[in-house]
Amino acid sequence: MVPRSKSVRLLAILLLAVPLVPWRASEQPALVLRFGAVWDGERVLRDASVVVTGSRITAVGAQVMVPEGAREIDLTHCTALPGLIDLHTHVTYFWDRTPGTTPLRQGVRRTPEETARVAADNARRALETGVTTIRDLGAQGGADILMRDRIAAGTLVGPRMFVAGRGLSAGRGSGPVPEAMPAEIDARVRAGSDWIKVYASRGSFDSVDTTQTLTFAQLRAIVDAAHASGRKVAIHSYGAPGVKDAVRAGADSVEHGIDLDDETIAEMVRRRTVWVPTIDHNRYYVDAKDEYGFAPEAIPLLQDYIARNLESTRRAFRAGVRLGMGSDAVFTGFGQNTRELEWFVKAGMTPAQALQTATITAADLLGRGDSLGRIRPGFTADVVAIDGDPLNDIMTAILAVRWVMKDGIVVVDRTR
Repeated sequence: MVPRSKSVRLLAILLLAVPLVPWRASEQPALVLRFGAVWDGERVLRDASVVVTGSRITAVGAQVMVPEGAREIDLTHCTALPGLIDLHTHVTYFWDRTPGTTPLRQGVRRTPEETARVAADNARRALETGVTTIRDLGAQGGADILMRDRIAAGTLVGPRMFVAGRGLSAGRGSGPVPEAMPAEIDARVRAGSDWIKVYASRGSFDSVDTTQTLTFAQLRAIVDAAHASGRKVAIHSYGAPGVKDAVRAGADSVEHGIDLDDETIAEMVRRRTVWVPTIDHNRYYVDAKDEYGFAPEAIPLLQDYIARNLESTRRAFRAGVRLGMGSDAVFTGFGQNTRELEWFVKAGMTPAQALQTATITAADLLGRGDSLGRIRPGFTADVVAIDGDPLNDIMTAILAVRWVMKDGIVVVDRTR
């Protein structure tokens, strides 16, 4: 029999040998979160509390039953928001800022395993903005699938991920043959893609080329095959003709886009298409022009695109189009994931309407309207604490995130 003192020392050695993993919500007592105000996705509750048991919200209100043994967290100086959803990211696009390199000229090739490991920094930066869920629209080699599964398993800390894997595009030829679409979609589904991403036009980084690269017939074949396989479709188009064909083809969401005509906007409203205009991503490219080494003559073109993108968004909002917040974050864009909210307010939204693009509308698009995007009993415990009143000043939601809970676990704490 081992003496008790030696047993204690042996236990300590064994514990030190066990790698640390995030605490699961089921391993902690119930929590009572005290807030000055709670915006539940639709209305404001003053001096309210949120009770979290495990990974779920079990009560919300000014008067709540406190479970026996519950631990209280005082956030009464903050406003609570539901965990935010970024509908357009590229989280595997990582740059380590090595001197002499740029994001697009890194001089290094990483395996999917290496990419998933280093891109954890991007995931962490997204969480710090209050984003607890991302839809990642394009990655190579399955690195996005690795990250999604590790986050779901609790071995990597980051927003929950809905991923698209490798996007469909025209490539160097005339585009995919419609008859081949079922096999192309099936390959992506078998690889683990939650969504199908389609590149229907040119335009990326410092280029605002709006040339359409896939025809309506090709887009329709892709959408039909994806929907038959139980997958939704996000279509990238920088220009108006590609947006129109994407909407007519039945896309679930359209990414980017300028100069939308009244017919396209009306069709979006009729079909309840979600438009993710990503206005801010070109602002990011203008601000980061030196990091990327963009040519000076590219900047006025980006600025012109921003203005036209904003004007189309303003018209679409007035007409009743469902808009979604998407950052199109790449490389050093993580940590700026919610800057799109400011553009939505400039387009005429109230702060509450802007926040709904990143909560209720986004959750519905992802098929998770019954568990994400709201602070309500039965919903997943994704809660963000803002220092200030984001329903009065949207910039507080962008710049004053102090505390973030995901799945009932505190993942960001800047209150101390």
